[in-house]
Amino acid sequence: MFNIEYLRSFRVGEYAIFDFVVSFLGVYILSPLLVKLFLIFKISTSKKVWLYLTLPIGILAHLLSGQMTKMTEDFLNPSDYFILKVIIITSLYFGLKGIKILPHKHGDENR
Repeated sequence: MFNIEYLRSFRVGEYAIFDFVVSFLGVYILSPLLVKLFLIFKISTSKKVWLYLTLPIGILAHLLSGQMTKMTEDFLNPSDYFILKVIIITSLYFGLKGIKILPHKHGDENR
């Protein structure tokens, strides 16, 4: 029988493949809902945007919750892990680049 620690034992470098798969799969499944939710606020996103933002949002969520994962610690380390920083900042750039604020139509003010 598989347990979570066994699944997390498969790694790329210091990071568990299982964590990445679950994160990206979760965002992929939730992205249609997130796209519709943000349209309510006149913000246009796409499934691709949410996939780009998965890791940056994950790091932000761990920072806000006080859970310092290995990736969060590595990202905050000022003297090392530059490839990780480039990956996170690049994915943040492409994620934010794909977000558009939609103009309000005339007549929306009365609703």
